[in-house]
Amino acid sequence: MAIRIAVIDDERPARSELRHQLGELVPEAVIEEGDCGAAALELAGSGRFDLFFLDINLGDINGTVLVNALKNMQQDAKIIFVTAYSEYAVKAFELGVDDYILKPFDRGRLKKVLERVRPSAPRETEKVNLRKIAISNDGKTIFEDIGNIVYIETHNRGCIIHAGESDYFDGKSIGEFEKRLEGERFFRCHKSYLINLDKVREVFPWGNNSLGLKMQGFEEDILSVGREKTKVLRQLLGW
Repeated sequence: MAIRIAVIDDERPARSELRHQLGELVPEAVIEEGDCGAAALELAGSGRFDLFFLDINLGDINGTVLVNALKNMQQDAKIIFVTAYSEYAVKAFELGVDDYILKPFDRGRLKKVLERVRPSAPRETEKVNLRKIAISNDGKTIFEDIGNIVYIETHNRGCIIHAGESDYFDGKSIGEFEKRLEGERFFRCHKSYLINLDKVREVFPWGNNSLGLKMQGFEEDILSVGREKTKVLRQLLGW
């Protein structure tokens, strides 16, 4: 099966140059392009990709915001940041991105990145999807099915985990839960909320040019959606 690569950059010359170099280094690759964050999400929803080369400074969505959305949609894909600024290298690794390359592109550096991140044949011992999550609650550890979790919200320097008819308080930060649920169908729609996309019941206009949503079993509660997260959420929900 041919390797599939997406090149996402709002500058046409940069896209063309990167595509040219990739074509020479990986001639068997199928390469597709996108010029904005919305295009990246559209490509991610169109089929399997092995590699995403993602420019950080896109016109509509910052590449750093797109990372979790792409990881949710393309769980096996590698993501490589493309940037003209070396200081973004630290940000890349903080976000769990697989690597980065700098503009203007250095062929030797690009070759090394490709050697490191190109997919290899799957092995039987490879990653098994996590189906339960450990929650420290009231002096004991509870192992809750991930599919039961509706949403997680910040509360008193910790989080409340809403799981069906059960609510748990855990002293860990919402950022820690976001990392632990990487690869699952969860999305940080607001600094205070991490939602299970499969449990969204309603989405509607709310506040100042933003959205609100209601979750299954919690229809009395309105959760805010950050304005910078609105477009990504629409794409993830196919709305």
